[in-house]
Amino acid sequence: MARTKEVRVETTRPDGTLRRRIIWIVVDGSDVFVRSWRGDRGYWYQAALDRPDEVALQLAGRRIPVRAVPATDEESIARCSAGLEAKYSDDPALRSMIQTSVLPHTLRLEPR
Repeated sequence: MARTKEVRVETTRPDGTLRRRIIWIVVDGSDVFVRSWRGDRGYWYQAALDRPDEVALQLAGRRIPVRAVPATDEESIARCSAGLEAKYSDDPALRSMIQTSVLPHTLRLEPR
């Protein structure tokens, strides 16, 4: 998997203001996965679950509306982990993205 340029996830606060955060993203076939290394303490992750239809990706000057769907099945978690390991193998932060405690905080981002 080739490394994608910087990707930001855009979520909304309860008052409607936008918030953007750089994220690691994995594309596997037609599926797009992200994971919160902070688990459920990640603000963008909480916002994506609370308002799944108000999520977008920002990449190369484009805004891509997506819907956040929990991807907690073993296959999705394994695909996301494998993609992260392949794409970010040289990054010391990888360990935080594949530790057991954060695996359930995997999301699939579906186009809307």
